[in-house]
Amino acid sequence: MTIEYEIWVEKYRPKTLDEIVDQEEVVARLKGYVERKNIPHLLFAGPPGTGKTASAIALTRDLFGENWRDNFIEMNASDERGIDVVRHKIKEFARTAPINAPFKIIFLDEADALTADAQAALRRTMEMYSKICRFILSCNYISRIIEPIQSRCAVFKFKPVPPEAMRKRLLEICEKEGVEITEDGLEALIYVSGGDFRRAINALQGAAALNKKVDANAIYQITATARPEEIRDLLDSALKGNFMQAREKLDKLMVEYGMSGEDVVSQLFKEIVSSSMDEKLKVTLIDKLGEVDFRLTEGANERIQLDAYLAFLANVKYSKKN
Repeated sequence: MTIEYEIWVEKYRPKTLDEIVDQEEVVARLKGYVERKNIPHLLFAGPPGTGKTASAIALTRDLFGENWRDNFIEMNASDERGIDVVRHKIKEFARTAPINAPFKIIFLDEADALTADAQAALRRTMEMYSKICRFILSCNYISRIIEPIQSRCAVFKFKPVPPEAMRKRLLEICEKEGVEITEDGLEALIYVSGGDFRRAINALQGAAALNKKVDANAIYQITATARPEEIRDLLDSALKGNFMQAREKLDKLMVEYGMSGEDVVSQLFKEIVSSSMDEKLKVTLIDKLGEVDFRLTEGANERIQLDAYLAFLANVKYSKKN
């Protein structure tokens, strides 16, 4: 199949627990459940693109074999987040008997999107039908899951995929798909993904659709991401008091790359944290950047907020470690 007809994220989704990338502790615990042919209710927490959904499906495959779909249902809580979906749809599936298996599995993705009332109803359903039904919940923010549900589940925390593991797997995909990738292209993929494997694979496929040889320019273009050095230049110009010059650089980023205000704030945060500037200066800059981020999420004008941040930087005494 060619690039036009396949989605690589689905094509390379792990089919068994052994294929999960760099989540050794999680996989080892899940394999223990497979050996016993039994699982408790599970809660998978961690950043997006780290293998939560893949682990849930791989665990089910390993438990039930080829007919795993007969005793498995996947639901996205962000689509149907109210109490009615728990009382009716989830409850109806949970109460029906499993087919040629000791229990069935309900996988509730993005469970942190459920309302508090829906979560309260869910905890009772988890108790009532625990003999014939197991729940696997996944979330990005475990703090949004109510404590009674957390206490009923075995909690698994997924970590962002580290650069080396991501590099190895991406090179394997490039080899299988006949894509040539440069070293700077690989580094750019790792940078823009931020530990999100799904985003890295999608960016790779998008860049490969443009050209069989993937370089950093293609990755930054396809993901609407500025180069790290461009963000550093923007920071340096502003911190040196060159406000209008920094503003011109910001205009270029937002026009050429099509970046939103949130994108710029996110990349500024990355560069400030990884820079060699004085720690007290970092604290000051990040504190102010947090205010800008909050205002943007509340609906403030992004250009005014970003210009105000550059003006703030221009008034800060520039100091950098040698």
